[in-house]
Amino acid sequence: MPRFRYLFFGLLILFIQNSCDRDDNNNPDKTVVINELMAVNNITAADQDGEYDDWIELYNLTDDEIDLTGYYLSDSKKNSTKWKFPAGTSITANGYLIVWADKDTLQQGLHTNYKLSSLGERVILLSPDVEVLDKVEYDAQTKELAYARVPNGTGDFVWQAATFAYKND
Repeated sequence: MPRFRYLFFGLLILFIQNSCDRDDNNNPDKTVVINELMAVNNITAADQDGEYDDWIELYNLTDDEIDLTGYYLSDSKKNSTKWKFPAGTSITANGYLIVWADKDTLQQGLHTNYKLSSLGERVILLSPDVEVLDKVEYDAQTKELAYARVPNGTGDFVWQAATFAYKND
């Protein structure tokens, strides 16, 4: 009986440690992830109005189109539902979706009500039930460098030349 008790507690400790150490960015159950972002964009990519604004790229890891209606993006710890995806927003199978973080919600397309900080901050993607699906924290950004997952959609974030709406590998 004592050996069983030690084995049980040993396995319990390993389970708890593994659960606490799990990196949310490597969760195999994810379907849409924050794939790349740029907080200092002066010449890299322009929106539909020819403006060079901050942007966030989402990537769909699945073979199915995903409806993002009611999902949220935020840069705030205190207000995780800062910007809500409008009805009818979807991301194609294995596709990319660019969201402009420019505080210009009156423009056509997807434009958040906040800008990204060039000094570093976080970006959070939440489900309609306000469950954190993905989050990224980045440090101060150098002009025209993107913070991107390598390999595309699943890897760790690195600073690199932007691959706007294209594979980061």
